[in-house]
Amino acid sequence: MTTDYDKETSEHLLNLRNLTVNDYDDLKHVMDTLYPDMGGAWPKDKFLAQLQVFPEGQICIEDHGKVVAAAFSLVVDYDKFGDQHTYDEISGNAYLTTHDPSGDVLYGIEVVVLPDYQGMRLGRRLYEARKELCRNLNLKSIVAGGRIPNYQNYANTMSPQQYIEQVRKRLIFDPILTFQLSNDFEVKRVLKDYLPEDQESKGYATLLEWTNLYYEKKQSPLFGAVKTHARIGCVQWQMRRLKSVEELIQQVEFFIDALSDYQCDLALLPEFFNAPLMGLEDHKTSLDAIKALALFSDEIIENISKLAVSYNINIIAGSLPVIKEGQLYNVSYLCRRDGTMETQFKIHPTPHEKRAWIMQGGDQVQVFDTDFGKIGILICYDVEFPELSRLQNEKGMQMLLVPFWTDTKNAYLRVRCCAQARAIENECYVVIAGSVGNLPKVESADIQYAQSAVFSPSDFSFPHDAIMAESTPNTEMTIIVDLDLTKLEKLRYEGSVQNYVDRRRDLYQINWLKKS
Repeated sequence: MTTDYDKETSEHLLNLRNLTVNDYDDLKHVMDTLYPDMGGAWPKDKFLAQLQVFPEGQICIEDHGKVVAAAFSLVVDYDKFGDQHTYDEISGNAYLTTHDPSGDVLYGIEVVVLPDYQGMRLGRRLYEARKELCRNLNLKSIVAGGRIPNYQNYANTMSPQQYIEQVRKRLIFDPILTFQLSNDFEVKRVLKDYLPEDQESKGYATLLEWTNLYYEKKQSPLFGAVKTHARIGCVQWQMRRLKSVEELIQQVEFFIDALSDYQCDLALLPEFFNAPLMGLEDHKTSLDAIKALALFSDEIIENISKLAVSYNINIIAGSLPVIKEGQLYNVSYLCRRDGTMETQFKIHPTPHEKRAWIMQGGDQVQVFDTDFGKIGILICYDVEFPELSRLQNEKGMQMLLVPFWTDTKNAYLRVRCCAQARAIENECYVVIAGSVGNLPKVESADIQYAQSAVFSPSDFSFPHDAIMAESTPNTEMTIIVDLDLTKLEKLRYEGSVQNYVDRRRDLYQINWLKKS
């Protein structure tokens, strides 16, 4: 909040706000000043990660435009960590990889005030702002691990518990604990090795909690709640000669009807499942054929969207050729059962698609919200580029859907092996669906090879070979599998290996360069 004093005549002009990327130099000065013996300021990439993950939780006080105090926090599902945890475990080494928007506790990871401003109650202002945030987010409490820097003077004569009790009785002053107790926080327990590098506190910390008296327990809605399990139906599609778009839609409806009867949440069709329509008439070149195929795409998608609504099932309509502003693209459509629709363009056309069809690549990779979780779509060749799924993973993707179209076994194995790798490295499920059969006299679509499958991460909670289900090769059929999304959350923090948490964000990162 800005004071009423005129900027030119007042000694201070304080303003409470959220931190921005431009504040790093000021923050670095504050932290370097406060923590010369503990490594000083966070590296800039860690600060940027905090702003990206939970910008609302990173707040500061500026004086005449210069940051002089700041507080950092995240939201966690506290039961996943419990009272016995370290700073790095619960904060993701301050990268906030443990942030959970659906969590129940606001966890404070840092409060800093420049020494020249430490008599102005700026810490209290930051704590009050945190309390307001906690109430506005309807979180149960604020929890934090607090240093006890003055303990170094008493470590030889009393235990941490005795020291805390003396501070509580105001017989001993501790610059951090005394402040926290005066701001309505209560000590829950003593943490050992919370911050091993904190020599002043001898590695100990207090686990403190402030309870939100206005917290209202969130009630699960009677209808429409996001599911913790998803039933996925995968169509291994037979390429057959067709006489019309109506005949294609009739074949699609057959599978959608069947998967809906089994109460599937989502149906996945293969890449270019509409390719048989290229055989409706003769074309001089394969470019003419794919452009003619693109003319059917609007009609096909309109009909599939209606099927999604009428059969109450989300449908990923494989992919279709689309002409946009005179350019040809390969586009996958997510047709939700509520009637909404979104698209994912293929980012990497194959050499054949670029050479024979003059096909262009898209410039955005997305994660989509559904009524059973967050999903990503990568079309065939795209799954062979791990950067794309990593970007989706950073946005919370739980399931990756890959419609593909391959002609030979070696081409199929490229897709399969890369899909399995994406499941392991991103700790998510990956579903692949392809087409089988032959299309004589249809150029670029004469032979197919596929074995559709559903892959999981590789750990004890999942199948021993990390394959949830797979089809018979080169046979038209469906596979249906139930996916437990709660296992992915458990794996992230309790798995034999923890690829997401252990990622060295201090050394490397992936940035999307295209400005949307």
